[in-house]
Amino acid sequence: MLKLLLTFVTLTLPFLAHSFSPDHPTDRRVLVLLDDLAVKSSHSLFFKTLQSRGFDLDFKLADDPKIGLQRYGQYNYDALILFSPTVDRFGGSIDLAAILDFVDSGHDLIIAADTNASDLIRQISVECGVDFDEEPSAMVIDHTSYAVSDNEGDHTLIASDDFIMSDVILGSKKIEAPVLFKGIGHTINPENSLVLKVLSASPSAYSANPKSKLSSPPSLTGSSISLVSVVQARNNARVLISGSLSMFSDRFFRSKVQKAGRPDKHEKSANEQFVTELSKWVFHERGHLKAVNVRHHKIGETDEPAIYRINDDVEYSVEIYEWHGKSWEPYVADDVQVQFYMMSPYILKTLSTDKKGHYFTAFKVPDIYGVFQFKVEYNRLGYTSVALSKQIPVRPFRHNEYERFIPAAYPYYGATFTMMAGFFVFTAVHLYNK
Repeated sequence: MLKLLLTFVTLTLPFLAHSFSPDHPTDRRVLVLLDDLAVKSSHSLFFKTLQSRGFDLDFKLADDPKIGLQRYGQYNYDALILFSPTVDRFGGSIDLAAILDFVDSGHDLIIAADTNASDLIRQISVECGVDFDEEPSAMVIDHTSYAVSDNEGDHTLIASDDFIMSDVILGSKKIEAPVLFKGIGHTINPENSLVLKVLSASPSAYSANPKSKLSSPPSLTGSSISLVSVVQARNNARVLISGSLSMFSDRFFRSKVQKAGRPDKHEKSANEQFVTELSKWVFHERGHLKAVNVRHHKIGETDEPAIYRINDDVEYSVEIYEWHGKSWEPYVADDVQVQFYMMSPYILKTLSTDKKGHYFTAFKVPDIYGVFQFKVEYNRLGYTSVALSKQIPVRPFRHNEYERFIPAAYPYYGATFTMMAGFFVFTAVHLYNK
């Protein structure tokens, strides 16, 4: 029995060492669900980029009766890739609720839909804040921003270069060529700040069935059509939703591209660069922040007190780092703020930084006693949110801590002694004046 236990520990320790953890937030174990195992070879370049970065990919058919996301209450995987747009029902214990619970538990998800997307894939996308075009066989069509080819066709092969302006999501290297896209468009709720359009259609695009004539105005038109969107949930789980499975294919990765109306021809589309950089963000290789060493104390002291007194001079500090795929690097920004909060912020201060991840500030405790909180709520586009809170009571002066003579009361002191002196003078004059 002991021998079996030692064998089990020996086999599982290397596996657990590469799993998702707060100290090493990059996903390692990824379940890939496919409609057809042929997708594994037709999209091999995308999978190889993940494997070269240390990800352990487990390929399964979406209807495999043995698949499951968790076992004995523990998740077997850190991320999920759904390259199965036509699946009507997953096998094993995976269903809509299981996938939503997976994301709610802080895990990441990539969804690639297509023109024949099933209701199940659409429902998952809706739960993530994205609505695909409900018209059957609808595709994104653009007669001005299509990709030039020998066979012009129906202009459903889109060459899009309307990217989100964010280095943390798409990397600092500029994407020069357009991205090839052929698939279904979707919209996002503009009031939902958790969903971002990463790749948008041009103002001349619309969504319709390319094989039939339009009998009514299309429901999706112009730049409101999103081709690729991302979601960062409040628990910092990340979701990528694409309306094109072909966008990840080897054929699109290697294709030459020329956007209609432009003279420049590119020997290679930007699909590989775009998808690779975007996957780095989705799998927390970039844009993941952590805060450590949160401290506060009176100026001139080093120990954190159990209580402050009104008008105390206080210093607050925190260290913030960003994960860069292999190590934590200092995060540098000038917009990190701390609140001294009780029902509402009494003090709001922007933290100074030494450019090495250390943020600090000093302030005077307000002349109000009660139970306060030091609060840092940092939300920046593309980065995981940082929410810190430390509770501390603030007391008034004790009876023996007030100043013996208050400078602000000197006029009252003067008035009192003046009145006393005047009374004695008046008495003397009244008694001895005949």
